[in-house]
Amino acid sequence: MKPRTRPADVYLRFLQLAEAIRGLPSLPPLDPLEERVLALVASARQKHERLSVRDLMARSELGAPATIHTRLKSMRAKGWIMLSDTEDARRKQVDLTQAAMLHFDRLSSCLLKAAQGG
Repeated sequence: MKPRTRPADVYLRFLQLAEAIRGLPSLPPLDPLEERVLALVASARQKHERLSVRDLMARSELGAPATIHTRLKSMRAKGWIMLSDTEDARRKQVDLTQAAMLHFDRLSSCLLKAAQGG
């Protein structure tokens, strides 16, 4: 008889699988603040909301605007995000790159595999 799986076991299995894909050749790693910014960008994309550089810099929980700007610049150089023009040339919209979307696809596969007990 197979032992009963606790919900925490699924999450821990997911973390193991997610750590394994970090070793795959893809994008350079992000620091914790960049990970938070990436999650915000991904969430806005999922909701079909526009997110500008100015919107991110206005979020006080991310730190000083200069810090956020530096992180956005770093994330862009690493290939995680891209900036697109808007109707106002002074505003740039932040979006995920194809490589970042592939990363989320891989994480999603890890989550499904963990949930299936694999």
